[in-house]
Amino acid sequence: MQTFINIFLGFFIFESVGAAPITDTITYDSEFYDIPLEELPHPFVYDENKQFDQVKAKIGTALPPIIQEIYSSAPLTEETEDEASTPKLIDGSSAQGSGVLGLQTQDGLPTCLLCTCLGTTVYCDDRELDAVPPLPKKTTYFYSRYNRIRKISRNDFANLNNLKRIDLTANFISDIHKDAFRRLLQLQELVLRDNRIRQLPELPSTLTFLDVSKNRLGHKGIRNEAFKDLNELQHLYITDNNLDHIPLPLPESLQALHLQNNNIQEMHEDTFCKMRDFTYVRRALEDIRLDGNPINLSKTPYAYMCLPRLPVGNLI
Repeated sequence: MQTFINIFLGFFIFESVGAAPITDTITYDSEFYDIPLEELPHPFVYDENKQFDQVKAKIGTALPPIIQEIYSSAPLTEETEDEASTPKLIDGSSAQGSGVLGLQTQDGLPTCLLCTCLGTTVYCDDRELDAVPPLPKKTTYFYSRYNRIRKISRNDFANLNNLKRIDLTANFISDIHKDAFRRLLQLQELVLRDNRIRQLPELPSTLTFLDVSKNRLGHKGIRNEAFKDLNELQHLYITDNNLDHIPLPLPESLQALHLQNNNIQEMHEDTFCKMRDFTYVRRALEDIRLDGNPINLSKTPYAYMCLPRLPVGNLI
């Protein structure tokens, strides 16, 4: 009987063990497992005063050394805060400086916000400007048509040594300083048509294209020999100015001369040609417009003998 009971209990214990969940066996395999805390080779010493510094040290060393140096090299000063609060332009300069957006205009905006800047070209057409805005130093082409500009001052284009084209069509310009354009040694094209100009300023010798049509130059608006030294000038347009003469001498480089709708009444035989040199040929000058003037071109036939084409105008 006792044997039977022992067998029954053994079977019951076996079934209980088999029904229990199976877990991984945790093995504490450490040479320090049975060593008291105070006998460890590097005991951990808790110090409440040093704990925060150690945490900061761990956070600080989480960054790579180079970045760590950038952040820790200099604390934020008042000057740094001021610089951070000042808007920067894309070239790193202040909005009050002369960066790529230009100096501030009278409207309180940099030129390239008030106008449109594409590369080195500045478009200020139809912006109701009453003065030439401050331009970025590298400006090459400047357009300011259909505005209310009345005056061109001496320093409006000062130090803009890259300027190649200026177009001020359809403004109210009546006064231009004599040296406003003369110092622009890269300027090739100057368009001043449809203004109120009474006196043509000094011009740079680099010009290839000049249009001062529809102004008020009259009899005295163009000084003597104004175009003599413009050895690269190819196109000269002075229509609708009430001129009473053809401004001489004209450079040999000239290809087109438009003088229509003026008050020119006479022409000399040496206006375009050389009176005593019948072998002289002026091949470049192919386009001369004198229509709309009270002049009879048939009275001076020798004036055109050296030209490849006759001028356009009244022959009766």
